[in-house]
Amino acid sequence: MEASHNESNAAMNYTSKFVQPPWRVALWSIAYSFILAVAVFGNLIVIWIVLAHKRMRTVTNYFLLNLAFSDASMAAFNTLINFIYASHGVWYFGEAYCKFQNFFPVTSVFASIYSMTAIAVDRYMAIIHPLKPRLSAKATTCIILVIWCLAMALAFPLCYYSTTFTIRNRTLCQVAWPRSANDAFMFHIILMVLVYALPLVIMAITYTIVGVTLWGGEIPGDSSDNYHGQLQAKRKVVKMMIIVVVTFALCWLPYHVYFIVMGLNKDLGRRKFIQQVYLSVLWLAMSSTMYNPIIYCCLNSR
Repeated sequence: MEASHNESNAAMNYTSKFVQPPWRVALWSIAYSFILAVAVFGNLIVIWIVLAHKRMRTVTNYFLLNLAFSDASMAAFNTLINFIYASHGVWYFGEAYCKFQNFFPVTSVFASIYSMTAIAVDRYMAIIHPLKPRLSAKATTCIILVIWCLAMALAFPLCYYSTTFTIRNRTLCQVAWPRSANDAFMFHIILMVLVYALPLVIMAITYTIVGVTLWGGEIPGDSSDNYHGQLQAKRKVVKMMIIVVVTFALCWLPYHVYFIVMGLNKDLGRRKFIQQVYLSVLWLAMSSTMYNPIIYCCLNSR
């Protein structure tokens, strides 16, 4: 998300003076380029599969389509830019892209995790309350639009307060909060709650109830002859989505921990090793955009 969310700049102002040897820059460049290639290619394949095949246009797959779109977009527009800024400590891309660079990753991550949350709630309704009406294509589209609108509203302050300025012949891209540096820390806490902790709690509750139902007893209302086939199919989908959610949670946890620790102990930004720590947690967070197509391929024959 950030060289975007610019608490990172507290670290950035210090770490930019630590010049890396060329071999290390080359290795990091390969690592970040790998994310870009795999994430964009894999998620575009997912988008094509859902749009080109009518039988794939289910409620769950529409949300997966939205998830693939947000992941591919963040990988394409932010991954390498984040890396270049984090490794060089100089902003080369102008003020307009500075605003976009801070705004879009938050928007994209919000859209991703709330698409996963919508899938969890949809699976819960389908399995726990199978006799209730399912979401229509129109209702699903409306939910996706609402998710993006809420995402943009949450990320808007980052866009509004982003600016570029020059210090010692170095151009920086920062979020210039109006009151104090603590605003950045508090905003990140709000982000962590709304875009990480809250949806993960909702998904943990829904998938626990669904898991107990699917693996611990009969599905309510389901007594057809092909009961076992339907049961296995539902288990497969739920298992796949649980792995997607756990992967996302593990990828973003070090990133959020990093910014909390940096906010509480700003002196860490002066340590030479912190640049490598930041590049590592940023790589892991950005890599979340490339795993989902691999998971779908391995766990869903369709």
